[in-house]
Amino acid sequence: MKFKSPIFAFFFSLTALSAVQAQQLQTETPEQSKRKSYIEALSNPNPWVDSVFKKLNRRQKIAQLFFVRAHTDMGKVFEDSIGRVVKKERIGGLVFFQGGPGRQAILTNKYQALARVPLLITSDGEWGLGMRLDSTISYPYQMALGAVQDKELIYKMGQEVAKDYKRIGMHMNLAPDVDVNNNPKNPVINYRSFGENKYNVTAKASAYMRGMQDGGLLVSLKHFPGHGDTDVDSHYDLPNLPFSKERLDSLEIYPFRALIKEGAAGVMIAHMNIPALDNTPNMPSTLSKPIVTGILKEELGFKGIVISDAMGMKGVVKYFKDGEADVMGIIAGNDILELSENSARAIKLVRKAVKEGRIPMERINESVKKILTAKYWAGLNVKDSVNENNVYADVNRPESKVLLQQLADASMTLLRGKQYLKTLSAEKRTIIISIGSPQVSIFQEDLGKYYKNSVFFTLDKTANANAIAKVLREIGNFDQVIVGIHDTRNRPGNGMVLSADLKMFIKSMADQNAIFALFANPYNIAALPGLENSKVLLVAYQKEDFMQRAAAAVLKNQLIPSGKLPVTVNATFKYGAGE
Repeated sequence: MKFKSPIFAFFFSLTALSAVQAQQLQTETPEQSKRKSYIEALSNPNPWVDSVFKKLNRRQKIAQLFFVRAHTDMGKVFEDSIGRVVKKERIGGLVFFQGGPGRQAILTNKYQALARVPLLITSDGEWGLGMRLDSTISYPYQMALGAVQDKELIYKMGQEVAKDYKRIGMHMNLAPDVDVNNNPKNPVINYRSFGENKYNVTAKASAYMRGMQDGGLLVSLKHFPGHGDTDVDSHYDLPNLPFSKERLDSLEIYPFRALIKEGAAGVMIAHMNIPALDNTPNMPSTLSKPIVTGILKEELGFKGIVISDAMGMKGVVKYFKDGEADVMGIIAGNDILELSENSARAIKLVRKAVKEGRIPMERINESVKKILTAKYWAGLNVKDSVNENNVYADVNRPESKVLLQQLADASMTLLRGKQYLKTLSAEKRTIIISIGSPQVSIFQEDLGKYYKNSVFFTLDKTANANAIAKVLREIGNFDQVIVGIHDTRNRPGNGMVLSADLKMFIKSMADQNAIFALFANPYNIAALPGLENSKVLLVAYQKEDFMQRAAAAVLKNQLIPSGKLPVTVNATFKYGAGE
């Protein structure tokens, strides 16, 4: 979708353009345009924002604060129901979930045509469009990016993600995740975090954020004030953070403070109970005025868009039911409430709260102007539509795929065996085993092209002693043993399932000079005793083909691994490890 720059749109909308102004417009460089951020736009007079704002009645202003769920994989009945919500309720925007890029472009045009005020379109894209959409690019998870030492690659990723989002008509990415994952048992953040070190998290998130914002995309840091140190998933319950304000301020809040100073456009609020910041019983941070307004807006000085996490999650509605959470979310200071359980009910209840004096209309107006300014900054003041042709090709650009492999290559983390790797020979008899993979892997195929005198074996994650014995009988005939350990789940969290017999086999091979590549979250090393004794241990973070190719390149001595472990696994492999 081709939007004119905010500065162009601003002057274009004025009828009295002077010749001098026109000349200035023509000579403005891309670098000058790039520096004009959304945060800066909030403090500038804006005739378009003022004009739209004045045309909205009280109910329509309230509706601008609500963003509802959209899909392109749930059929026409669902799609039409969202169209009716757009037309009738006049909501502020949409959050797209699963579907396909071409279908989403078409549906976005349909929904925008139904809207009186253009919709701000968002989605979760922590690793790009592929987090939600099929046939699109998924960049490495943030845990792998935490290992990358070249921040410029992550900046470029942000720029590529911005191109993809804008191409299909989206204006805001609900990313990056800036949670400091200092709890290995975290079930909901984990691999979505850049790691356990607040400085590393901040540096990598900064590069990603700047890439997206320089590319014309709004962002949302999440999940304020920090969701990294919990073992409870807020989708299903309300997590409790029992830490002092001093601890939270120095650790969890650190990345938010730093990135707000760098001009972050948005911040998403977590559903967390944090007594040190608000001692109201069972109070989620999303609904807490002391946290949202007191800390985020006043203490940290954040001027941008404040977005709630999904308002249907148990962490926020468990104790505040029947729409009360929506009302309290606005009182707390959120500008956008995403995915209310019932947006029509919520709008009605907020109107009632305004009439009763619970919510000053100034509180609503403040948020509406922020949202309208975001729409203006994204180019929505100029009527346009998404080009529905060649969408697949345009979001699968060759340069994006090259960058994807570069990021994977840069993440490779060698925990053991730098010198031993040099002894590997392409001529020696080599057995290449994939554990957890039901069929021959890309990793094996890539290595097999180099190690000409090699054979492949696969052992499923449930392999028993009999299956393993067949492999053991062959191992004695080979000079080199290479083992890939694959987590085949779509989300590489903790608790990778391998049979007890496989774990014994891994320990035995580690004691016998085997070379290991782990295609899994590094936390899983702690559940595989013996790997610390292996001759070579390479962490490749996740199962995807680009990681398998990168790992194979390392084991062919064609790529020098430069990644550093972004988390502490155990006493042997700590944060920053990497030969």
